[in-house]
Amino acid sequence: MMFEPPYATAEEFQAQLKALGHSVIAPLSLPAALGCEPAVLDELKPLWQDLPPDAYLRDGGRYRFRRHACFVAEQGRLTLAPHRAHWQPLDYNALHGGIERWFEPLDERLLAHPAWTQLLLGLARITSRLKGEQAWFIEAHQFRIDTTDGIGRPTPEGAHRDGVDLVAVFLVDRQGVKGGESRVFEAQGPQGQRFTLSQPWTLLLLDDERVIHETTPIQPMAEHGHRDTLVITLRAGGFQSS
Repeated sequence: MMFEPPYATAEEFQAQLKALGHSVIAPLSLPAALGCEPAVLDELKPLWQDLPPDAYLRDGGRYRFRRHACFVAEQGRLTLAPHRAHWQPLDYNALHGGIERWFEPLDERLLAHPAWTQLLLGLARITSRLKGEQAWFIEAHQFRIDTTDGIGRPTPEGAHRDGVDLVAVFLVDRQGVKGGESRVFEAQGPQGQRFTLSQPWTLLLLDDERVIHETTPIQPMAEHGHRDTLVITLRAGGFQSS
């Protein structure tokens, strides 16, 4: 059984994010919320076809492929930061925290696409309305979770926080799989929600200080089953580093 996401309109999502710590935006609302058309974002989908394997999976799996890059958004301008390792403390990622993970950078074709800058600056505006106007240190992750070897785990670390201010999860594509349910829980309370992102360019926003999240494993229903996402995190004060 798949539960539909509790979609908020472009007019509602900011208030919902502030009230609940999370919100889901349907693809049709993206132009008003972020200034990005889903049809234009579809031009980016082919760039998920050649992601390198994640060499740091401590469960021995071969199901995750990814690229990574860092940016700074300040006063309406986006700057690409020098390529750096992705690092999280063990407090936030008990499985993969405490180590520098060097992933291949994002494809230059992605960075050059006009929608890319629109998307990241749009997320910076959302975060500033939530947390106050300031510079945002952004990490962008392209993910493919593959089921060729069986089960694929989008969040092998389990339910977690990321140690940032805002997490944005875009579903890019979903083919030939079942599972992959998104679960969002209050960090300091009993409430939670579960739903499945199924429409490409659905956007899940998470106030990382207030909620924890996870995505359940996926299983194949057809050959080459996979789930593609774009995960963007925004943090005040600087990038996380060892």
